Amino acid sequence: MATDPKRPKLGEVCGSDAPLANFLSWCERVGLTLSPKVYVSRRDTVAEYGMLAKEDIGEGEVLFTIPRDVLLSQDTSKVKSVLEQGKTSLENASGWVSLLLALMYEYTRPHSHWRPYLSLWPDFKALDHPMFWSREERESLLKGTGIPEAVETDLANLQTEYRDVVLPFMRLHPDLWDPEQHTLDLYKSLVAFIMAYSFQEPLDDDDDDDDDEEDKVPNPPMMVPMADMLNHVSNHNANLEYMPDSLRMVAVRDVRAGEEVFNTYGQMANWQLLHMYGFVEPHQTNSNDTADVQTSSIYKAAEQLLLDEPGQGLLVEKWKLLCEMDMVGEKGTFIFGKTGCLTDTELYTTLKILCMQPELFVEFKENEGWEEAEDENEEEKITRSLSIEGLPALDCRWKQILHVSVGFTLDSYGEDIQTDRKLLGDETALANLSSRARRALHVRHGQKCILQKIWHLTQPTGATTQSLSDQS
Repeated sequence: MATDPKRPKLGEVCGSDAPLANFLSWCERVGLTLSPKVYVSRRDTVAEYGMLAKEDIGEGEVLFTIPRDVLLSQDTSKVKSVLEQGKTSLENASGWVSLLLALMYEYTRPHSHWRPYLSLWPDFKALDHPMFWSREERESLLKGTGIPEAVETDLANLQTEYRDVVLPFMRLHPDLWDPEQHTLDLYKSLVAFIMAYSFQEPLDDDDDDDDDEEDKVPNPPMMVPMADMLNHVSNHNANLEYMPDSLRMVAVRDVRAGEEVFNTYGQMANWQLLHMYGFVEPHQTNSNDTADVQTSSIYKAAEQLLLDEPGQGLLVEKWKLLCEMDMVGEKGTFIFGKTGCLTDTELYTTLKILCMQPELFVEFKENEGWEEAEDENEEEKITRSLSIEGLPALDCRWKQILHVSVGFTLDSYGEDIQTDRKLLGDETALANLSSRARRALHVRHGQKCILQKIWHLTQPTGATTQSLSDQS
């Protein structure tokens, strides 16, 4: 369960459920069928609204079915033809501009087909992503988590996108859009709306040609009425399935009467949940929580441990090769989860090359990074060696670099883990925190728990840490 509402509040208009009632009536009119075994409620759910089981539900039962013409996208909006004609000018990195223009049109059109659905968000004030926090709040509450940097990038990109792509397009179609009404603030709110509520249909995996996997363009996001009423937990009990003529929510395990029906948004760490959706799960219940170690911290640790000048020169060469191999980058990260390193191949290769003796590195470089596999189960060996169970047995030089780099990462947060734990254990103090401060606390604490475990598992066995050059 979340520490704060899982989703922004649906249908909150002066305490009335009229918007929700109108939405449910609309669902019946458009052919969205709801199983008699479930109902939407604002009571006994982890958020303002959610879906509950009225009766016991068996695994595989369909909870509701949504005809494809009920979906809201650039392909179903009234402005579909205009967006299709301007497709070339609307191409951009995010791939969201066409949907955003469709949403701006439908949201401000009193007689939109989706008016009962969009009326659940009368002003978007319930959206509370970090992009709506002040910069000072982000930097003080989320320091070290990676979220402030991600938000700054988002804000810069959407402002550029609105100015350079959206505004010129709207001015070409004054009968459909008005910059005075369809403002940057509305655009920003709708970006958050898509982040929090949209769904992206998986690509058809029937194509066996793996060579073109990287060239495949993902499907654009779309709004899926009713499906976005379900809240998320990592241990979910329902999943959205995509059929040719409809979408349907299906129970993936038994659900008992009175239990909430939960969907999943994927394997999301808490920092991703807060950044994209505006909520978090407690660290102990989020099996997908992660923490990042910057590749620059690995370099800094190796630099600190290579004390002599020859070692420093060799380090630069090794790092250059790692960059050429796409193992590291200027803003790259190594990702750690509760089971160990999730980017194990990249980290294993990085540590291996950094700790190579000079003559072996020269040979490795001459072979352009190619070497014979040590055994047929090399991938399993890599995963095992960088797992929680395998870390203590790592080569001591590898552990030194990891230990120091994780220490740098822990130092980047505003508070230490003991401060966070004390606050989490004080119910009165926790209750007095703002919603933003509570969510930020869970993100920070979860990341620090993972990092501290890695830090302890890679502690040097001796009292003094040797330099890498002394050991090579």
